[in-house]
Amino acid sequence: MKAPDLAPAPARRALAGVSNVASLDDAAVLDRYARTVWSAVAEPGDGVAGRLVAALGPVDALASATGAAPSARHGLSGGELDEGRKRWSPRLASAGLGDGVRIAAASGIRLVVPDDPEWPEQLDDLGPHAPFCLWVRGDVATLARLRPSVAIVGARASTSYGDHVAMELAADLAGSGIPIVSGAAYGIDGAAHRAALTVGGTTVALLAGGADRAYPAGHSGLIDRIARDGAVVSEVPCGSMPTKWRFLQRNRLIAALADATVVVEAGWRSGSLNTAGHALELSRALGAVPGPITSAASAGSHKLFRDYGAQCITSGDDVREMLGLHARAPQPSQRDGRPPTDAATRVRDALSTRAWRDASDLARRSGMARDEVEAILGVLHLDDEVEHGPSGWRSVGGGRAGR
Repeated sequence: MKAPDLAPAPARRALAGVSNVASLDDAAVLDRYARTVWSAVAEPGDGVAGRLVAALGPVDALASATGAAPSARHGLSGGELDEGRKRWSPRLASAGLGDGVRIAAASGIRLVVPDDPEWPEQLDDLGPHAPFCLWVRGDVATLARLRPSVAIVGARASTSYGDHVAMELAADLAGSGIPIVSGAAYGIDGAAHRAALTVGGTTVALLAGGADRAYPAGHSGLIDRIARDGAVVSEVPCGSMPTKWRFLQRNRLIAALADATVVVEAGWRSGSLNTAGHALELSRALGAVPGPITSAASAGSHKLFRDYGAQCITSGDDVREMLGLHARAPQPSQRDGRPPTDAATRVRDALSTRAWRDASDLARRSGMARDEVEAILGVLHLDDEVEHGPSGWRSVGGGRAGR
């Protein structure tokens, strides 16, 4: 296997369109260019490649990967290096390693490496699984302004309740200066990004494919807005397609970039649970939003409470507390002790202390949508205001909704 040609002059020319290399010496330019090669050769999260680069530097690691350097194991056990070479060989032998750089230059996408001041140091917590470089569409300086920040993630097939909560949380947090990190997917991700943009806040989208490719295609307009007002980021070169593996690995970047992850809605098999797992492994704060106990869209969120100790998130103040920030000043409470007149009051009024009523009946009585009623019932159930049985729901004590 032949090593890529890493001569200073062509490397400098290639990087000129994506990085400020004029003031760098040849060694720094080659280091930077070798990282772009590694981002094309190794799949995201390849720990063997990460350990090899950490031990030798990106340039010498490429020589070792091709067999051009002595085959010392460099701390790799058993046949790890041999197996790694088998994985990397087909891409190292290809003639298109520079395509990603050329596409990035043509698309106005910038290269960011660990030596740059914009590099988000929190990614270093990923150790050998950290990205070799980042490809950024938008304002690269945004990456240095993500402490603190919050990842808001959840189901693609979100409910109106989930969308509403995601927008409320994102608007509250972004409006108070806390950046929102997510994955630009349909559902909860998109709702969080839109809300952050609406209030003029900062938001960053992590993509599983190249930063030049809007995915999903239906969010191309949203991704354009994020790039204009924040940053769209990928660890794979421009032109790369998103794959299932890359989506799962992208989630580790979302968890690592943010100081806290909040799962708004998640089914049993939701990818957002993968993000939550990465957050726990990185010792990041983890929260989840409770949903109706009858909603499959919240089953994964409730699992996070039960099995992983996730904090219960019902407002932006809960997130700020999780981040160790001061909560906003509480609003004056009503002097007569009565609950506020809001959507929850309409559901309380529709309940009975004696008769069991299902969600459809409560929706009819309250004049609300069934999914809105189910969402509120979930919160009331957490507060022990209602109980659930085979025949539906009823109010617990107090007589507030007794009829």
